[in-house]
Amino acid sequence: MKLKRSERMVVISNYLINNPYKLTSLNTFAERYEAAKSSISEDVAIIKKAFEESQIGEIETVTGASGGVIFTPTISDEDARSLVENLCERLAESDRILPGGYIYLSDLLSTPSILKNVGRIIASAFKGQKIDAVMTVATKGVPLANAVADVLNIPFVIVRRDLKITEGSTVSVNYVSGSSNRIEKMFLSKRSLKPNSRVLIVDDFLKGGGTITGMISLLSEFDSELVGVAVFAENAKVDRDIHEYKSLLTVSDIDVKSQKVEVEVGNIFDKSKA
Repeated sequence: MKLKRSERMVVISNYLINNPYKLTSLNTFAERYEAAKSSISEDVAIIKKAFEESQIGEIETVTGASGGVIFTPTISDEDARSLVENLCERLAESDRILPGGYIYLSDLLSTPSILKNVGRIIASAFKGQKIDAVMTVATKGVPLANAVADVLNIPFVIVRRDLKITEGSTVSVNYVSGSSNRIEKMFLSKRSLKPNSRVLIVDDFLKGGGTITGMISLLSEFDSELVGVAVFAENAKVDRDIHEYKSLLTVSDIDVKSQKVEVEVGNIFDKSKA
């Protein structure tokens, strides 16, 4: 369809935002919008400048016969920190304390606007690394993992704690549950993850780290590699074997008796943490 330049730039921008990390040739746009390749190139240059100045994302131009453009979503440090600081305040609300010293997160992890921005923050924290899939366990972390995978435009796989016939053939590992300190088992369908994948593990709350350790063990069963671990929140008062991870929020203290929660910004903005 033939479009004016202003109209063309709108639809190209929309396409790039909805197809992140995907290489698209300029010829695709030229044929779709009945425009010269040189005109499309000029359009992309203008969009690239606007996206970068507004910190919406970056557009990379790949030269050569099989080249094109790739859009990488970003979020400004200012916006990211503002969001995380706001989440700190919300997580510190006294009515979030649950029996056993747990924190209620479901409302935050079911709000689309929060998930979308948290997904962008986590994806940005692993910018430049090749990631083939996002992995999580079948709990409240599923929407979060889905949000990160959506930003990265890659699949996400769900590890389950119980065997389901609909999963087909599965691989299982034993792990020590951080909450119960018991040996438990987790399962992953053989069809869920391709061998030699580079995987980002995402979870909602890091306490003892047993669940994440179990997922890391599963990766070795699939001959896959761990890129990193990202969690929405962590409990700083619990000793754990996992030391390399990124967290948005750190719960530094939970006082059940006085119903007080102390929450700080996690290490997500610390460039030295992997």
